[in-house]
Amino acid sequence: MLHARRACTNGDLGVTALRTTVARLFGRFAADVEGAPEAEFTFAPSTAEDTAALLDFAAEHHLSVVPWGGGTHQFGPPTEPDVIVSTQALGGVDWHPDDLTVVVGAGIPVTTLEERLTERGQSAVLPEHPGAATFGGVIAAGASGWRRLRFGPTRDRILEVVAATGDGRVIRGGGQVVKNVSGYDLPRLFTGSFGSLGVITRVCLKLWPIGAATATVAMDDPVRALAIAQRPLAILQTARGVSVYLAGTQAEVEAQTVALGGEASAGLAWPDRPHGDVVATVRVPPALVADAIERVAAHGFVAAHGVGEVEVAGAIPVDAVTAWRSWAESHGGALVVTRAPADFGVDPWGTPPATLDLQRRIMAAFDPLGVMVPGRLPGGI
Repeated sequence: MLHARRACTNGDLGVTALRTTVARLFGRFAADVEGAPEAEFTFAPSTAEDTAALLDFAAEHHLSVVPWGGGTHQFGPPTEPDVIVSTQALGGVDWHPDDLTVVVGAGIPVTTLEERLTERGQSAVLPEHPGAATFGGVIAAGASGWRRLRFGPTRDRILEVVAATGDGRVIRGGGQVVKNVSGYDLPRLFTGSFGSLGVITRVCLKLWPIGAATATVAMDDPVRALAIAQRPLAILQTARGVSVYLAGTQAEVEAQTVALGGEASAGLAWPDRPHGDVVATVRVPPALVADAIERVAAHGFVAAHGVGEVEVAGAIPVDAVTAWRSWAESHGGALVVTRAPADFGVDPWGTPPATLDLQRRIMAAFDPLGVMVPGRLPGGI
């Protein structure tokens, strides 16, 4: 398991010395992390500086590292890390409701903060069913919720990120004001990086007010809904039908409900996410969502019209996943397998992107020795 054995010249004696050194330097951060994979060392540092010191040591001794938040976005090829860096001790919330911003420690669960934000009628507009997901994990995975149709992807709401890089530096990108545009766009770079650049320790997000009135309108035709609805939160389709999600003033919601002509109910009745042994997300141009639905309709699914994503789950055979991926990629899209049995035999990511060499160079700038989640990203990088 311990990859540092390759760097030790004295066999077991060298490994024993390494363990002793780790215990002396970082033993105070040792932690039990529920759901995390087995690793030689599991730590939960509480500051960006301590996280950076830990990663600096890992790089020096060629120890592979996997960051761990709530464990809800740990897809990709399985890894056997030497070190788990949990974000559970990276807490703290600095909320500025009048400025519509919040600074959040990476280990704060999404549900915990969203419950607090609703006290002032605000939201970070992250996934509607986050489960145990933490803010750091959602940002690292680049995960967006169903309200993306109206508010755009998560990366558009990240104002600042603080992270510890794979070579042991603490870096900060962006700023805690909405119009800050100075420096490199590190918040977007770290969004969706899956820990390959380092460990996100803190983020500042732009918030949105929750509408004074909300409604869910049942429809038959998603194309008609897209044509009529004015800035809906989402237009989702499941096996049960199509739903349009509205928010705004009472007058706005009532007017749109009448224009849509469907059966309306107060509030936002979000569907459950599909579940099963195999879970995948099909991403295609929005105009092809209906075609994607025809292909996956035998399984549980939630399709986001106007966005171009269909999440599908169930007892899905390998040949079906392969066929859907081939079709999606032929139209400039992709299929990502986010859950599957260990022996499923399908690459989670699909065809590596044309930007693979550029991604390697970016990763090398933050993690020159390649200790962060090695081999987990597309193309095995």
